[in-house]
Amino acid sequence: GRASPPPEPATTPEAAPSGPTSLLMAQEKELRTKLKELRDHIVKNADNVGERFANEARAMHYGDKEHRPIYGEASPEEAKSLIDEGIEVSPLPTLPEDRN
Repeated sequence: GRASPPPEPATTPEAAPSGPTSLLMAQEKELRTKLKELRDHIVKNADNVGERFANEARAMHYGDKEHRPIYGEASPEEAKSLIDEGIEVSPLPTLPEDRN
């Protein structure tokens, strides 16, 4: 039989055995941190225009409004038509824990 008990599952990246799984988890954790920083940055520096996002983006693109960073809601259709018009939009990163 076995003399030693099976190793405890590691919870910290340092203690984790080096292998594809722990590396992937470390990368995912880093990515998540970066996404959160990016989101915090956007939220802090941009105006939340909510449902008016498409209108605001369009107005700024065509020079009706002063350019400023904005974020808000846009349906996939709205986002597509904005892109078709050459208006730069990028999805705000959603963090996995935001979905609950």
